[in-house]
Amino acid sequence: MRKLKVQMNFEGINWDDDMVTFCIDNLKKVDSILLGRITAEGFIPYWKDVAENPNPNDISSRIGKPINDIHKDIFSNTLKVNQWDNATIISGDIAEEIKQLKENKGEDIIVYGGNKFVSSLIGHKLVDEYYLLVNPLASNSDEPILKFINTSLQLTLKECKSFPCGTVLLHYLSQ
Repeated sequence: MRKLKVQMNFEGINWDDDMVTFCIDNLKKVDSILLGRITAEGFIPYWKDVAENPNPNDISSRIGKPINDIHKDIFSNTLKVNQWDNATIISGDIAEEIKQLKENKGEDIIVYGGNKFVSSLIGHKLVDEYYLLVNPLASNSDEPILKFINTSLQLTLKECKSFPCGTVLLHYLSQ
């Protein structure tokens, strides 16, 4: 069975070569990116542009092509017309649809952001692994990433890694 992995950034992200390498390596283990509609509307055009117009002065540009090349599954009960290449719109009961995706043959699935969407996945106990990238930046954010979770998470720390830029990866497994 495929795993559903969440990769989220807490308080922005500092990029360095090690961070970019981690993100690219993490993408090599998946064949689908799962997004909620709101995230997809910004995420897909942004990374398509990065892939087509890489900035040699921006090391995160190296991620553009791998992200753009991977198929996207967009969960939405309101979006009826697919406006993106290499993407499929999925609607219906989120728990049933995502369970079906996980049962399909293939590599793992990665989820990027969308606070409400990720919280819904967590609430339905669909997430198998968490890759939390924590940046030691203090801010007065209006919306904490896990604000919408209404259940306790039982997680096992698999890996903790610091990057030269100051960001820390916390890799957890669901119990």
